[in-house]
Parts: sequence; structure tokens; C-alpha cells
Amino acid sequence: MILGFYGDDFTGSTDALEQVALAGLRARLFMRLPDQEALDECRGFDAVGIAGVSRSLAAEAMEEELRPAFAVLRKLSPQLIHYKVCSTFDSSPATGSIGKALDIGADVFPNAWIPILVGAPGLGRYCVFGNLFARMGIGGSGEIHRLDRHPSMSRHPVTPAKESDLRLHLAEQTGRKTGLIDVLDLDRPVPEIIRKIDSLARKGFANILFDALHDVHIRRVGEILSAVASKARPLFAVGSSSVERALVSSSTDRNFHAAETEKPTAPILVLCGSRSPVTTAQIRHARESGFALHALDVPRLLDTAERDNAIRMSVDGVVDLITKGKNVILHTDALSEAVSGAQDTARVLGTALGTCADAVLRNAQTGRVVMAGGDTSGYAARALGIDAVDAAAQFWPGAPLCRARSTNPHVHESEVIFKGGQVGNDHFFSLAAGVDP
Repeated sequence: MILGFYGDDFTGSTDALEQVALAGLRARLFMRLPDQEALDECRGFDAVGIAGVSRSLAAEAMEEELRPAFAVLRKLSPQLIHYKVCSTFDSSPATGSIGKALDIGADVFPNAWIPILVGAPGLGRYCVFGNLFARMGIGGSGEIHRLDRHPSMSRHPVTPAKESDLRLHLAEQTGRKTGLIDVLDLDRPVPEIIRKIDSLARKGFANILFDALHDVHIRRVGEILSAVASKARPLFAVGSSSVERALVSSSTDRNFHAAETEKPTAPILVLCGSRSPVTTAQIRHARESGFALHALDVPRLLDTAERDNAIRMSVDGVVDLITKGKNVILHTDALSEAVSGAQDTARVLGTALGTCADAVLRNAQTGRVVMAGGDTSGYAARALGIDAVDAAAQFWPGAPLCRARSTNPHVHESEVIFKGGQVGNDHFFSLAAGVDP
């Protein structure tokens, strides 16, 4: 096996799955820790991933989440084990600490140093001299901003970006020193770059951050990772889906098919826990395209005595709309405000969305489910009963069309798309429904 990966959120995990599938490799993404029987079904696969929720967890909770996941992935004996993070490096010392993940990974996988690759040029993410820049909207044509000045990421409701230099960002989360291989270093031959890395490691730099401005840099890092992994198996790495892209960059097989040509066979259901400006614009366009919006009944949902009735009312409303041929967005704006001070915001939001969706799929024919929100989608998928997904086709960079695997007959083989808050242009939801050209 080439790769095992753990995604710190669900939408980002499908991004990593897409990169592997684009290379023509066989991969499966599990929604929770797979048992031995599930792992046995993956014999002959090139990659196995676990879609996690660590981005929304406190640092102490990450220990309980990550150690068992890393142990499962280690059983597969892959060349590389990847802790997959968002390409905007969403994290803080208190929530989703990437530094904490590095500490745990270093304890489980005692490599001499841990590579970190965050820049993803294909997604509009650029790391230059250690500083991260991000385009407004993945796959769109928005303006590029330094991360700490990004209109969305600098105002993230949970992990606002206050520092664009990733070395300084990590210094607040871990005592491990981070060295840099910059864009100028990456122009040098691979043996020279590895010698510099070894020199940095001897000087106490336990993490090595790689710049990435162009795809040629991703390919060069891929050469380095392959060379190092051949001597230290498994190699533990941290970064965006560029780690997958780097690892399979030598492959020329492209057998993925464009999902834009495949319209859903029935109305779609969008579960929206994202509060980003990008998603807000997508909801606005979808409404103008004929989508119906349905908000969860917040006060009753938060009241344990009224929760079942609140979900039943939402389900009845959504089922009625879908039966009438309407594409529906089930959203949580008011709920976001109601629980914004709670540590388990993502769990509350996601579980409510997934529970409603499960009942909707039991009672109405839907052509596709779209889950919007990196922190919430994991809980929504689990509440919906999705056990794993296989990549089915390309849809949007970072958000492939997947096919669900579940013991629930009404969920099994369903088409599903996981979308992070920054993914897509204004037409994303309407394109998913096949109502835009």
C-alpha cells in the first residue's frame, strides 16, 4: 500500500481521496475507525483514509482521537502516513492544534524529521518563504490574500488566522522547531535538498516546512518524500492534499470522469453548517436558481424534551419540498448563533443535520446529498450512517463526487459531495443539482 491518511475534517478528507483517485489509484475513505473485516476488504487498494473530526477538538481530546487512528493506519504498512489538514492550516493552540498532531505523530512514528507541505497551487493556496497565501474560494477566481489578511480566514469563527508565517503559527502549538525549504531551495537537485534537510534536522529542526508556489514544486517535494520514505517506512507527514498530489505526481493515468455531465436523477439535499462568506454567496445563488431554504427550529432542537418533535417537523417540511420537485438547503444559521459559545458547536450542528437527513432519505427520493462545512460534515455523515465513501468522479477541485457505503439501505450507494467552507464559486450548489449549465 502506498498511503494511509487521516483527515482532520470530512470535507478535507475527500479532497485527499480525490487526489489519489485522479492518479488512477484505488482508494477508500472510512467515516470512522474501520474494523479488521473492513480493512480486509481493502486488500489490493493503493490507499486507505479515515475521515476524522480532530480539527474541531480540544488538544487533550485529540490524543483519544488520533492515537487509535494512527495505530489502525500503521497496520496497513503503507509507504507514507499522512495527517491531512486544511490548505488554510485551520488550527489554534486550543482547537484542532496541528502542533499537537505533530507531537502525537512524532511519538507514534519516530522519523528523524516530519515533512510539512501545505501550499496547494491547484486549489489557490501558495506557501512562499514560509508564509501562506490563499485565494478567495477554492476553484474560483477570487483575489489572493495573505492568510492573516484573508477576508474569510482572518475572521474564522473558531480558528481565525492571526499569523501567515506557518513557522510562527506552529510555535504557539508545539515545542518542536520548524525549519524551511523555500522556493529557492526547491530549484536545487534533490540530493542537495535532502542534505540541507539533514543539516536542519541535526540543528534541532524536527519539522521541515516546504514552500509551494507552482506544481513543479509539488513534484519536487514528491521526489523527496519518495526518497525518504524508501528508507523510513512508514514516513509520517503533515499537510494539505498536496501530500497526496506529490506522492502520486509520477503517475500519468487519469481515469476519473467529469461529473458535470451527470445530472442527478432527483432533487438534491444540501446540509449546510458552513458560515463562510463563500458558502453564503452559494446559498444566495441557489435560492435565485429555485432552491428552497429550510432552517432548523433552533430553540426546540436545543431542548432535549422537544428535540425529536423539532427534527420531525424539519423532516416533514423538507420531504414535502423534495416530493414537490424542489432542491432543498437545510441550514443552521440561527443554530450557529445559538451555540456559538459552546465547545461542541460542530457536534451539535452536524448531528442535527445528519439526523434530519437520515429521516429525509428514508421518506423521499433524493438524487444527491451535499454536505457543506468542514467542521460539521463529519458529525453529519456519521449521524446519516455513512460508513465509507469511494471516489466516483470529479466535480470540483477539492470536492469530488463520492458514492456512500452504508449498512442503511436508503443511504448505501447514494451520491454525496463534501464541501469545505472555502470551496467553489457562487454556482456550486446549483451545479450540483444540474440546474446551471
